[in-house]
Amino acid sequence: MLSTVLKQVRSHPALIPLFIFIGGGATMSMLYLGRIALKNPDCSWDRKNNPEPWNKLGPNEQYKLFTVNMDYSKLKKDRPDF
Repeated sequence: MLSTVLKQVRSHPALIPLFIFIGGGATMSMLYLGRIALKNPDCSWDRKNNPEPWNKLGPNEQYKLFTVNMDYSKLKKDRPDF
C-alpha cells in the first residue's frame, strides 16, 4: 500500500501538500486528545485515590487551553470545601 502511495506522489507531485496537511491535522488532533485526557479535571484515571479531581482544583488554576481576558491569579475562592 505504501508503494502505491509513493508511485502516486511521484507521478502527481501536487499531492504532497495534501499529505502534509492531512498528516499534520491528524497529529495535532491526537496531541489535543492526549492533552484533554491528561490535563482536564473531568477525566478521572485514578478512581480509588482521587475519585473527584475537580474538587481539588483551586480557583486560580487554569485548565482550559485558551481563555480570553481572564487573569486566574486574581480569582478568589467562592465555593465551599468538600
